[in-house]
Amino acid sequence: MSSSTLSNMTYYPSREGDKRSAASRKRQFLQQSSGGGTGSTSQLTQQSSHSSNGGRTGSSSGDLDMIRHKIYIPPSVGKREEANVLRARALVALILLLAATGVATGANVLVKQQERRDFENQFAAYAKEIVTVSRSKANLLFDALDSFASSIGAQAAAEHAFHNTSWPFYRIPSWSVQAKKLADLTGVDDPTIAVAPIVQEGERDQWNSFAAQQNPIWYQESIDNEEYKEFTVEQLLQKTIPFIHFYDPENSNRPTPVSGPGEVYPYFQAYPIGLNPGMSAMRTNINILNSSQRTEELFTITKKTRRPTIGFTQLRIDRGKSILGSQIVQPIYDGPDTEAEDRKIVAITAISLHWLDYFKNVLSDGEDGLVVVLESACPRLFEGEDWQDLPDSQRNIITYQVDGSEVVLLGEADLHDPEYDALVVSETFLDLDIDQSQLPEGSCIPALTLHVYPSAELENSFQTDNATIYTVAVVAIFAFTTLIFLLYDFSVGKRQRAVMDRIAKQDRIVSDIFPTAFRDRLYENNTKIMVTGDAELLDEDGLIGLDETFTGRSNSMGSDPLADLFPSVTVVFADLVGFTAWSSAREPHQVFILLETIYGAFDKLAYRHSVFKVETVGDCYVAAAGLPEPTDDHAVVACRFARDCLKKMKDATLRLEVALGPDTSDLDLRTGIHSGQVTAGVLRGQRSRFQLFGDTMNTAARMESSSGRGRIQVSQVTADLLTEAGLSGWIIPRSTKMFVKGKGEMQTYWVRKSSRLIKSNSSNPESGMGTLDEEAESDESSERAKEEGDDFLDIEEMDKNDRLVEWNVEVLASLLEQIVGSRGGGVNQIQTLSEAEKGIGMGGRTVLEEFTPIIKLKRFDVEELKLRGGLTSMTIGDEVKSQLRNYISSISEMYPDNAFHNFEHASHVTASVKKLLSRIVNIDDGNGLGAGNPSDGVDLVDLAGHSYGITSDPLTQFAVVFSAIIHDVDHPGVSNMQLVKENTRWAQIYKKSIAEQKSVDIAWNMLMSEEYSALRASIYHTEEDLQRFRQLVVNTVMATDIVDRELQALRKARWETAFHNVDPTEESLDDGAESEDCKATIVIEHLIQASDVSHTMQHWYVYKKWNERFFMECYGAFVAGRADVDPSKNWYKEEIGFFDHYVIPLAKKLQSCGVFGVSSHEYLNYAVANREEWVREGDSLVQQYISTFREQNNPSLGPPPERAIFTP
Repeated sequence: MSSSTLSNMTYYPSREGDKRSAASRKRQFLQQSSGGGTGSTSQLTQQSSHSSNGGRTGSSSGDLDMIRHKIYIPPSVGKREEANVLRARALVALILLLAATGVATGANVLVKQQERRDFENQFAAYAKEIVTVSRSKANLLFDALDSFASSIGAQAAAEHAFHNTSWPFYRIPSWSVQAKKLADLTGVDDPTIAVAPIVQEGERDQWNSFAAQQNPIWYQESIDNEEYKEFTVEQLLQKTIPFIHFYDPENSNRPTPVSGPGEVYPYFQAYPIGLNPGMSAMRTNINILNSSQRTEELFTITKKTRRPTIGFTQLRIDRGKSILGSQIVQPIYDGPDTEAEDRKIVAITAISLHWLDYFKNVLSDGEDGLVVVLESACPRLFEGEDWQDLPDSQRNIITYQVDGSEVVLLGEADLHDPEYDALVVSETFLDLDIDQSQLPEGSCIPALTLHVYPSAELENSFQTDNATIYTVAVVAIFAFTTLIFLLYDFSVGKRQRAVMDRIAKQDRIVSDIFPTAFRDRLYENNTKIMVTGDAELLDEDGLIGLDETFTGRSNSMGSDPLADLFPSVTVVFADLVGFTAWSSAREPHQVFILLETIYGAFDKLAYRHSVFKVETVGDCYVAAAGLPEPTDDHAVVACRFARDCLKKMKDATLRLEVALGPDTSDLDLRTGIHSGQVTAGVLRGQRSRFQLFGDTMNTAARMESSSGRGRIQVSQVTADLLTEAGLSGWIIPRSTKMFVKGKGEMQTYWVRKSSRLIKSNSSNPESGMGTLDEEAESDESSERAKEEGDDFLDIEEMDKNDRLVEWNVEVLASLLEQIVGSRGGGVNQIQTLSEAEKGIGMGGRTVLEEFTPIIKLKRFDVEELKLRGGLTSMTIGDEVKSQLRNYISSISEMYPDNAFHNFEHASHVTASVKKLLSRIVNIDDGNGLGAGNPSDGVDLVDLAGHSYGITSDPLTQFAVVFSAIIHDVDHPGVSNMQLVKENTRWAQIYKKSIAEQKSVDIAWNMLMSEEYSALRASIYHTEEDLQRFRQLVVNTVMATDIVDRELQALRKARWETAFHNVDPTEESLDDGAESEDCKATIVIEHLIQASDVSHTMQHWYVYKKWNERFFMECYGAFVAGRADVDPSKNWYKEEIGFFDHYVIPLAKKLQSCGVFGVSSHEYLNYAVANREEWVREGDSLVQQYISTFREQNNPSLGPPPERAIFTP
């Protein structure tokens, strides 16, 4: 045996107990393999050699005798074997037939059983949902009814204390408003609610007079609140029976006065207002007890048990028509404490609801075919009918069919299909826990039970043709298998006959050569060699005599590394474009909201596409297709995954812009894809993880870094795989080759839009190039469009302005909730402050004349704040939210379409204000406690002290954010100096700070309009709050005028006075409220100033974006003749001066005041970095600005003239 043959053998561990050394076993194996052994095989070989020579050399007489002896296979043996084969064939055929029949039958039965199980499981889930939702609605209904009765009792008790009024002569104020709230909580449409006071026999005449006096009052209230237009009060009074009555069936159902002893329960106030269904008169003064015997029994149960009761009833909805429902009776006590034993029941609240409406929406649409049988423990109530005349099956049972959100009445009996009795889900729907011992003998305890059954419709929805399909498929498979078996049997039989002929010939030859005894020993020996092989020669490690250390299994981990080579994988790198710049203007939690939302969506897509997520590195998402389970279409899967990620990215950023603010929807995805082999495995150690290594990873990363915004770039290898898959129409070659670090020039490809992906014809590659604007692809302009603008996204985007409006609304609404919460809730009536509001801005004073150096902020009660545990929030209500949204929307429309001074920039300023307010920290310990979420009251007290009261007053924060939104309203797009020069009407009015003063006046006058009364009431509720709010708005907006030298000098002087000593342990001003207010005023003004130019103190790309827009606005004004100086001449130098003399000193002030924590350091660092970057690139950027302006406004102007490079 050659050494190569030895090295290719497979070795197995030696048997336990073998004591021979590995070396000796190896030597023996080599000797036997090379023929050096002395076993019987060698002897037989020699004997065979002699025999082949005719026995002339050393053959014995026995050998010659063995050669002469011939062995033949008798013909009977061949026939017998042939018969055995035929029998075997017949047996196999029978087995195949039986197996086909059994499997087909089994598949049919199993599929039907599975369908039945699916049907039963789905029914159980639907039934549980019906029971759960029904119980929940019932609990909510009774809780609401109990609260309503308690509230009425409390109101009556209070009225009695002040005006000595008492039941039954009590009218519930604002009845329709309170009843409507209760109706909204019932969970059903159009319930009927009424209150019936208990009138004693001697009080009937007095009651008739009281009702006649009070009916017009509550009629009018109900008409106004319910917007009832069918009848006037006078018409309703004409249809009101002026005495306690009932409809006598023996007197043609005419109203008949109640007579006889005992108390009565006349309907008094009812909701909704209107005529009694089926009658031509109002419900007022109808005695409920005369409705039926069962109604009287319900009232008896309520009085005896002091608990609510419920009974089936037949409710009239029109003349001659009725609908099935229930009447609920709730006692009202002579006080709010319903549990007190001494409380007296003075009235009854009765609510009637329709079961048809009650069961609506208990299931979602598409969940059809559920039969609900509602069973009452007590008989049904009937108006004007004797329930005892009805069959037993109709006395206490109603059957409905629930089809999603719709409900259909099946009848007044148990009408479910008896076939589904075994599947019934029966649950007690409503048990009022009434004690039988408290009731008269024979009384019925109200209780409702739900019986839920499936219907044939539901079961049919689970029955498919799968059973038949599977049966046919199984039969076809077995038929095909039988055919294959017959063909195989024919082929094998033919081959077997040839083999048997050959074996017979060989056997005859061997029989001619060897005697029978030697022949059998030879066969036996050969069989042992074939079965056992050479396993005994191997050591326990499966190697021949190799030392254990050669295996390489010993390492620091104690076992082999867990790693594999995957020869064919596609790797995806996806990077968030613009994320770094976007995050520079956001709070940390907002950054993580974005990342968790987007990456979470990507993870779901990866699971859906069977793509393996490798990791996230910064803002880059790495995934791979084709591992750990290899797949042939990994390149196709990866491209589809990348496409869906692009679409999901756009959808997510559009939605998140409302929560995370401006520019969120501008974020995009840049994706690169490459295919090849990777080494993948678990890299062990601390925080072990599955990782990928190899050149494929590096190339995929290069594909991403050189890709485009909203684009997917793939390498040549991946493109080839797509082409091989018949998808060459998916890709477009880039017009120029890309230089890739470490690779040189590479031809790469874009992936087309998803809506235009055309699958190639595998037989004709040229026909699969797709139809992406084929006519336009022939010219150069189309190629450029594909290179720069073609991407996957084809989404109908929302209006960006609307998203910005919604974000600003949410920011202001959260602060309004804190304002309302700080004063204990509630919104005042703004009419009380109307005179004070009218006085603002009167007397010929301009906004600038209202400016004050020090704003007196609200001082808070430390002990009260500690007891409250800090600031709390309360809901502001839909009306206030709606008015706020309308106001911000109107403000946004007041912003002109300027390049810089527009609503988007105002929102950008607002985002910076919000960020700085949230970063106000405790100066003593430097912790990161935000103003919006103090950990406890004590921390908030310390925080408020060191933020000079800004954080303790939500109104102050609201005013600053409000000012940021409105500070550039109706901005003319030119400087105040230009407005003075043009002598505009506004310049004649304001003289200076024209744009700022006009913005305040416009926004303020709009806020003072009647349509925003509720909004104003939530902002301030005292004249002091109004004046403080106004002063904050004036000072904050006026602070954005950084050109006015007088105001700037005043601010600088106040800053030096307040903050000349930055050591927090030493006091720079005298203690006192005025000192705190002075510092707070200065901080607020510098906060808005920093936010107004916050783009200069954020990421370079943010700065460059807004700097270009400001240049475009200024340059456009110059071109339009509204500026004397060409801004492009000195823009580069003036920006450097702006950084040196305003931006960086302002950032340092934010840092030195010690209020804004890490944000002040962040702003200063960005300002310095942007200044350095502008020095390097600013001059060339100005040239680009001019070129862009000319291209957008007048392309015929050509490129800008060359200018000398300025070196600072």
